[in-house]
Amino acid sequence: MGPVAPATSLKGVRDPPWPRFLSIPYGTAIIVDTAVGPLRTMAGDRQMDSGIDLYITSIKDLIRGRKWASLREMVDQIPAPDVSDMLLELEESDQVLFFRFLPKEQSSEVFAHLDPAAKDSLTELLSDEDIRRLLADLSPDDRTSFLEQLPGQLIQRMINLLSKEDLHEAMHLLGYPEESVGRLMTPDYVAIRPHWTVREAIKHIRRMGTDSETVNMVYVTDAAWHLQDELTLRKIILADPDMKVEQIMDNTFVSIGAEEDREEAVHMIKRYDLSALPVIDSDGVLLGIITVDDVLDVEEEEVTEDIHLSAAVSPLKESYRDSTVGWLVKKRIGWLIGLVFINLAASGIIASYEQVLASTVALAFFIPLINAGGGNVGIQSAALIIRAQATGDIKHEQWLATSMKEIAVGALLGLGMGLIACLSGYIIGGPRVAVVIGLSMFLIVLIVNVIGVLMPFFLVKLNLDPATASSPLITSIADAVGLLIYFNIALYLL
Repeated sequence: MGPVAPATSLKGVRDPPWPRFLSIPYGTAIIVDTAVGPLRTMAGDRQMDSGIDLYITSIKDLIRGRKWASLREMVDQIPAPDVSDMLLELEESDQVLFFRFLPKEQSSEVFAHLDPAAKDSLTELLSDEDIRRLLADLSPDDRTSFLEQLPGQLIQRMINLLSKEDLHEAMHLLGYPEESVGRLMTPDYVAIRPHWTVREAIKHIRRMGTDSETVNMVYVTDAAWHLQDELTLRKIILADPDMKVEQIMDNTFVSIGAEEDREEAVHMIKRYDLSALPVIDSDGVLLGIITVDDVLDVEEEEVTEDIHLSAAVSPLKESYRDSTVGWLVKKRIGWLIGLVFINLAASGIIASYEQVLASTVALAFFIPLINAGGGNVGIQSAALIIRAQATGDIKHEQWLATSMKEIAVGALLGLGMGLIACLSGYIIGGPRVAVVIGLSMFLIVLIVNVIGVLMPFFLVKLNLDPATASSPLITSIADAVGLLIYFNIALYLL
């Protein structure tokens, strides 16, 4: 046996199902301790890079030696997400060979874990026959997601390579609105009939379950595919084999329409603790299902979009890493220009009250305090309402009750902040300035707090994302409103 590489050990990392011994050409054996993976959960970049490099070296040697059987046996035990990472580390020529000789079931799963840019790059390298096989093996929802992200010419090429059945399926899914449940669903599910016996149902599940997205939930439909019930696999298995399916049905189930927004699917799966959600049309016909793994992806995208909007950035719709400088500028410049005009309003207010400032110079000292106080309160209230709307904690029709609650909250916050501002005003400008500062702070906090609450409701009414009530937008409005209140009170009292 040739030289043996020292095994590494990492405490606290669960052993993955990877081979401990990897045979590579030239008669050398490399010991790979299971502690070097999974790569995605390893602590420390140096250990991660070392683990990847070790496997990449082995893969390259196997490809050069044309040891295809050893290559398949090696990667067959590695999780698909980690194989995707390894694929990206290879040269283009090796990427094609490596991907082509992956086991059939694994290649589609590895491809599904690649980011959009890597998918585009790989498909340009693959032959038509490779792509035809890949498209056929991808699950319908993964195939639709892949086609959505391609440029026009590549979409045309992909569509021409689909079988008639897959083409019909892809076009059917792509026909739904972009953010709809129909784009997210998969038609791969198991359905049974109410008049079957449990024994017949189990036999059918065994036959059809291999190609199904999940068999944890089984759906009961009539001859016209109208959804009548959903049954857990556990309930079916534990039932008497000679009972009819309709005898174990309770005709209670949760479903969603194909035209509904996909965020609604996220809410329903979380609310009812589902592993899969059936999708029906307006007539109650079962079209497909949405599984919890799809929902997790959607939730991540929606949270990312809300974070972008809350910072006054148009959602990128792709990773930051793949975004060009020009694209990032385009996504940010529109908001920034709009905010400049709003801030000009605040500057105009200061200019119009120049005489007030000239008569009492001490007022200028408190402008940053007034602006910061109102802006911070507005951001807080808007953030609370936006999140409560996103989680379904409050509904649009509850705007009045929510506003009344926040008026009380704003009054108490304004009282506390006003007293502190009043004390500061007394020290710097005397009693009259103290009254102006304290009263201004109270009213600004109260009013801007209500503005921050009402703005998300107003945006929902306009069919806009409430997250558009971004922090920069709220603070810019708060500045203008705060200065207007501040100078008018000063003009009246001084």
